[in-house]
Amino acid sequence: MSDHQFLPFTAKIEIIGINPFVFLPKPILITLMEQAQTDRGKIRVILKMEGFEFTQTLVKYQGEWRLYLNTPMRKAAKKEVGDKARFEIKFNPESAEHPVSPELQEALAKNKEAKKIFQSLSPSLQNEIMRYIFKVKSEKSKKDNVERVILYLLGKGKFLGREMNKKL
Repeated sequence: MSDHQFLPFTAKIEIIGINPFVFLPKPILITLMEQAQTDRGKIRVILKMEGFEFTQTLVKYQGEWRLYLNTPMRKAAKKEVGDKARFEIKFNPESAEHPVSPELQEALAKNKEAKKIFQSLSPSLQNEIMRYIFKVKSEKSKKDNVERVILYLLGKGKFLGREMNKKL
């Protein structure tokens, strides 16, 4: 269990492209990097936005660390781009990795090209795919989604609303 304390701050919600985010005050960012023992990659955090708690990942993009705020977070807090919001944040030492479902493992073993592409994906996208498959309850839905993942990896369809980026 984490003994890290929530660190409070207020920030204006900004946007880059279509992605709303906030910058963290430098002292808080430094504290989180020290707790995570890294100044690169991604830093998992527990975030309270206007009192509503979420797990999130702090990421560096275009040379700046940003805390992205997805739609459910902003809706819960009733905040949008341009608004100031109250935040509390702390380092989340728990691993974000999801095991690969047996169904997906089996499908990837049968398709070497899809397996190679899957392994080249960012850990966060791999986790998003695995988390989605684990949430599916029925065996038929799981099988259908695994097939969709394979087609997506091969550039032949969408998964999670995305098309495969061919620049891998």
